Amino acid sequence: MKHQFQTEVDKLLHLIIHSLYSHKEIFLRELVSNASDAIDKLKYLKFTDDAYKNVDFDGRIDISFSDSDGKKTLTVSDSGIGMDEIDLTENLGTIARSGTKNFIEKLTGDAKKDSNLIGQFGVGFYSSFMIADEIEVISRKAGTDKAYKWVSDGKTGFEITEDERSSHGTTIILKLNENGSEYANRWQIEQLIKKYSNHIACPIYLTYESEKDGKKETVTTQINSASAFWKRSKSELKDEDYNEFYKSLSGDFEDPMFHIHTRAEGTLDYTTLFFIPKKAPFDLFRSDYAAGVKLYVKRVFITDDEKELMPVYLRFVKGIIDSEDLPLNVSREILQQNKVMSKIRSNSVKKILSEFETLSKNKEKYADFYKEFGKPLKEGLYQDFENRETLTELVRFKSTKREGFVSFAEYVSSMNSDQKSIYYITGGTEENLKNSPLLEYYRKKDIEVLIMDDEIDEIVIPSLFKYKDFDLKAVNRTDSADELKTEDEKKSEESAKDVIEKIKKILGDKVKDVKASSRLSDSPCCVVADSTDPSFQMQAMLKAMGQSGGEVKPVFEINPNHAIIKKLESTSDETVLENTVNLLFVQAMMLEGGKIDNTASFAKAMNAMLEKAL
Repeated sequence: MKHQFQTEVDKLLHLIIHSLYSHKEIFLRELVSNASDAIDKLKYLKFTDDAYKNVDFDGRIDISFSDSDGKKTLTVSDSGIGMDEIDLTENLGTIARSGTKNFIEKLTGDAKKDSNLIGQFGVGFYSSFMIADEIEVISRKAGTDKAYKWVSDGKTGFEITEDERSSHGTTIILKLNENGSEYANRWQIEQLIKKYSNHIACPIYLTYESEKDGKKETVTTQINSASAFWKRSKSELKDEDYNEFYKSLSGDFEDPMFHIHTRAEGTLDYTTLFFIPKKAPFDLFRSDYAAGVKLYVKRVFITDDEKELMPVYLRFVKGIIDSEDLPLNVSREILQQNKVMSKIRSNSVKKILSEFETLSKNKEKYADFYKEFGKPLKEGLYQDFENRETLTELVRFKSTKREGFVSFAEYVSSMNSDQKSIYYITGGTEENLKNSPLLEYYRKKDIEVLIMDDEIDEIVIPSLFKYKDFDLKAVNRTDSADELKTEDEKKSEESAKDVIEKIKKILGDKVKDVKASSRLSDSPCCVVADSTDPSFQMQAMLKAMGQSGGEVKPVFEINPNHAIIKKLESTSDETVLENTVNLLFVQAMMLEGGKIDNTASFAKAMNAMLEKAL
């Protein structure tokens, strides 16, 4: 019987063939997936429906190809539930149903949006028209005697006639066009099956002709593993098994640092197997990094190029997510933004972070891990508000009081009894920060300061504000030490008004303000950012990104008890006063990573002071 496609079906087929599928090779994934579903359905019915209890069951998929007289074909056959005439019309004629016209009217021309609309129609089969001029489907429903053949060129409609098939199941014959001729090839088929369908539960066999001793013979061989590694019980797997699978999955030559294997059942049914590499991937800090997690649905590979499977800060994680009930769109390439995927992702992230927490109890092992992946975890503090509390416990920093890394919790546990804040310093290298004059005051008061020498610290840490009940305070800001000052220190600062006026007059608009500070001990001066301004390093970062909001001037702080400052206060030599102040300012800026704007002026002042000293 001949069936005509409705006129609007041309638009839908064009969308499927040309817009939704970015890689034509996935047609084979679709056909194998459909075949696997048919086998799974029959297996289920044998256990649940008396009408199918006596049906023979030998779940397998067979693939073959031919190249005769320049006409190439590819055949995919299964021993699944099969279809009768009504099923063929319903299942393969879905897009020709009466509701199609209304559905087509909703199409926008935006492939991504349209794919979400037609996902429920199950038309992945039609992707085969990308590589075939004509498709024949011969099927016999389990429990019946009659077989039927469905034939279509994907343009003019389809025809259904009675046919012959020795047993239940479905055979699909693709008459390949120029775009599909490459798939009448043993190597191509094997590669695609291993890539997309290696872990389909039933065996997939490939039949081909081989020549041996000058004679041609027909060979049939299984080309998939027929078992998903991650579906196996953890009790039967050894570390060596996990390591071998990781290497095949990631292409890494080293064993992973550790793995996380989880099976969830209940409201959601899914399995995850994640690996943490020993070394950070080379593209860890590139915007075009390769996503490390592969998505499967019922052991069918869907994508390994979907960066939404894991948050960006966990991009170093390698592994598998296999869902039993994840809804997908027609192409299986564009994941719907749905609650199922969102929940799987959320649960997976919490599980991974929980394992990091467990690892952190072993300080030596966690230090190795943190050296490789500490920076991405800090990104998480800025990106992942849901897990910020956990991430705050996982991040580590260097310190003025101890070697290696220290956590916020460790810092707090060793704080002075009267200390109310956590102090840190950012900007520059670890060596420069540890030698900063800004730390003198805190050393004198025996207060630990966290050394934050990663550029990302400038962005992330200020956004935290607090750790539990403790404020986070940057020592390179004007108000950081206010709560620590004694009454004597405050009086000392107030007594330096005269020299401050002299310095302000000399520095002019180079600075936002000049203040006396008791935070300095051995150094005469320093520059800091005002409490409301971005730090010098943040300003440099913004400028590098073309986001400079204009020049932000520093606050120049002087140590009123330092010998140089006292001499400035009493000197009457205007030249000495001006040269000294300018040299002190340039010196302070250099210590904070600043550059000398006028090297000639700096050299002139330096030479004048040397001459005076000699």
